[in-house]
Amino acid sequence: MAAQNNAPLPDGLEIAGYRIVKKIASGGFSIVYLAYDAEGHAVALKEYLPSALALRQPGELAPSIAKANLPVFRIGLKCFFEEGRALARISHPNVVRVLNFFRANETVYMVMAYESGHSLQEHIQRQRARGSRAGEAFIRQIFIQVLKGLREVHANQLLHLDLKPANIYLRTDGTPMLLDFGAARQTVNSDLPKLTPMYTPGFAPPELYVKTEPLGPWTDVYSIGASIFACMVGSPPQPADQRRKEDKMAGHFAKLDGMYTPELVALVRRALLLDPLARPQSLFEMQKVLQTPVLPPAAPGALEKLGGQVRGLLGQFGRFGRGMKDVAQTTQS
Repeated sequence: MAAQNNAPLPDGLEIAGYRIVKKIASGGFSIVYLAYDAEGHAVALKEYLPSALALRQPGELAPSIAKANLPVFRIGLKCFFEEGRALARISHPNVVRVLNFFRANETVYMVMAYESGHSLQEHIQRQRARGSRAGEAFIRQIFIQVLKGLREVHANQLLHLDLKPANIYLRTDGTPMLLDFGAARQTVNSDLPKLTPMYTPGFAPPELYVKTEPLGPWTDVYSIGASIFACMVGSPPQPADQRRKEDKMAGHFAKLDGMYTPELVALVRRALLLDPLARPQSLFEMQKVLQTPVLPPAAPGALEKLGGQVRGLLGQFGRFGRGMKDVAQTTQS
């Protein structure tokens, strides 16, 4: 994903009734600030600022946009504004809450509820640093809720288009929340110039690499599978464009056998299929698999150990039976 090369707005700046405290995140399409509203409540302020189209120097408020970039910049601006309006209609515990959106400095800002916590990506990195990986119970618990939130998003005719662990936020109580929607990165009107596709290698499905490919729920399904895979392995899957040339994912999945249940591994395998029609065709289908109780995978040698214990018990019962037979014969004599 492209880096943000624009200067952030200065700390302490007042804009539309919000006071900026500091920049907290940035990407190729936006900068996010921690700010306070007029009542002193903390909010996250997301500024539309595609680094490939606009340039803002330190000390400036409005970006400068080359004339050739203006049509695409305005399309993205419109999409970003409409995305904010659509997200503001969604009230779901697993989707970031949009409180307001406004125009200023020749761009658009989205005001979101700010909550303490950390991203799933940070959690994965911490696990990896300790030499461990996410457990199956944790994965199922997190992604059942992620899928519930994403189903609500799809029900409102929105796609996420940039699902990855960095955009899944874990509150301090452990509940996940979807962040940083990528709807502004695509336009549905083929008569207008399209925005340059923005995607994260490994988490983006193959259809995001081709401008003419149709996008739909199946696009987010692939990214959900990739995010679960990252929890299991500690790193993203092989990028989709490389897989089309030489797919090496079979070897990675083979290493997961015995570490996670066959049902979970099979679900991730299906979600990561390059053919969109071969993937799970609904989020509810994925959710049902994750909600189905299953026994954890047996540790190596566990079955042999259990068999030995059973044989031992049978032997004890056999000795007990012979002992009772001897007692009975003694009594009769």
